[in-house]
Amino acid sequence: MITSPHNDKLKTVRKLRARRRERERLGLFVAEGEDLLSAADAAGWEPVERFAASGSGLPGIEVDPAVLRSVSELASGTRTLAVYRERWLEGGALAHSNGLCVYLHGLSDPANVGAVLRSAAAFGAGCVALGPGSADPFSPRAVRASMGAIFSVPVVSASVAALPGVKLALDARATRPLSAVVRELERAGTVTLMIGAEREGLGGELLGHADHEAQIPIATESLNAAVAAAIAMYELSRDSNS
Repeated sequence: MITSPHNDKLKTVRKLRARRRERERLGLFVAEGEDLLSAADAAGWEPVERFAASGSGLPGIEVDPAVLRSVSELASGTRTLAVYRERWLEGGALAHSNGLCVYLHGLSDPANVGAVLRSAAAFGAGCVALGPGSADPFSPRAVRASMGAIFSVPVVSASVAALPGVKLALDARATRPLSAVVRELERAGTVTLMIGAEREGLGGELLGHADHEAQIPIATESLNAAVAAAIAMYELSRDSNS
């Protein structure tokens, strides 16, 4: 049983949480909490290391509960956490994607990236592609916000030129509403939904790669990027299932 917070395995957990470079160097990330680990189990992910509070009855290396709380990022502490190997879809696999792909450009908030992953799982998207400036989908906040979707939705690092199918860009300055454009994509096959950061958007160069541009009519000036992505995914999935 681990009884010291200075245990080398727990030191690695702290480094993986705190440093993106460490995650990239080792190709590892951390998930904590019974719900997330259950989602990983259901998706067939085998942990590199698994820890559980002693006396909890959960599988894993037993850790003194107070020591495990000292490495937890949950306000109430945790009874279990695990280290997993990152899984990235090969960029070339995008060319063979079917259905819906979501492309994120410049989404620097990991909670937004995680929320998009959660919506992607809910609406049956085949993958989430991350462009320059997007947060690490394997960061602690993104993993938590994904509510387990990180284990079921493939992620890929990709340039806009590699995106598959018909490209639909969400842009607040577009003249056509999303619902009208979606109706035209009924038989489009693969669609890539392009989402930019809330302030900067996608920008002229990226919009130049889009086949269609659409805006979500709202009564205010802006909409959270993850919420906008969820609305668009809903519209696209509703259209494909109608």
